[in-house]
Amino acid sequence: MRNIINIVVVIIISISFTSCFDKETPNYRYMPNMYHGVGPETNGEYEILADEQANMLPVEGTISRGWNPYEYENTLEGKALATAELNNPLEITEKNLAQGKELYTIYCGVCHGDKGDGQGILVKREKFLGIPSYADKGRNINDGSTYHAMMYGLNSMGSHASQTSEKDRWQIVMHVLDLKATLNGEPLWSETQNNSTMTSEEEMSENNTSEEETTSEEQH
Repeated sequence: MRNIINIVVVIIISISFTSCFDKETPNYRYMPNMYHGVGPETNGEYEILADEQANMLPVEGTISRGWNPYEYENTLEGKALATAELNNPLEITEKNLAQGKELYTIYCGVCHGDKGDGQGILVKREKFLGIPSYADKGRNINDGSTYHAMMYGLNSMGSHASQTSEKDRWQIVMHVLDLKATLNGEPLWSETQNNSTMTSEEEMSENNTSEEETTSEEQH
């Protein structure tokens, strides 16, 4: 009889505990701030904020961390200036070239094709039509024009500025220009740039040597 009473008491106590338990709001919490964020929620309304809106514009004159302003406007004139003035600031390395190829495959290849011939999978499926090859004679494709197109988009191509960083875009530019050279049957752009850089360094070294020899002869 006593065992039955003990069992009944245990059952009653268990029921009393579980009846007050709510999975969404447990009775005891360790570090409650981890359950309820103290920051304002997106689209929330709070009396302490201006216009009671959590969504506010950045302070005027400020820019996002790590973001550099792009000075060329989304106009024909801006595109012409970018084409004439912009040069790739990144060093031509195997890492940058490999990263540029990978990013190109993600963002560009589906339309422009892995070879840059305008025969990407979406073109073959007739989702987009009329995408030209990088080798088309009428297209002035260089560092600036390619970067500008990724910033603002061109024709049916949308802007890729929100999906890629500044470094990403310049890495993609490297691969695009290498594809263009391959389609035209020319040496890779990356190789010619490295060669021209080496030539410039050699010329500077020769000029410095000549100046040193001239100075030494004048002293004697």
